[in-house]
Amino acid sequence: MARDYKQEYANYQGTQEQKERRAMRNKVRRRALKDGRVTKGSGFDIHHKDGNPRNSHPSNLVVQHSSQNRSFKRDKNGRKA
Repeated sequence: MARDYKQEYANYQGTQEQKERRAMRNKVRRRALKDGRVTKGSGFDIHHKDGNPRNSHPSNLVVQHSSQNRSFKRDKNGRKA
């Protein structure tokens, strides 16, 4: 069965909370590009240590390779452990 992107956006990605979280992640990324901490296409992400993208305090941010940042331990049901 094919993904229904329109429904996915309406139910999750388009919610106000998710829009705010995405905006903060983008803001932190732009700031890191400006400061020279990352470069476009470098394969590095900005990791939020506490998992909260709204917390953009410098002590909460780490430059991390995208393969590390986008993977996390999962339980037997495939959820975050």
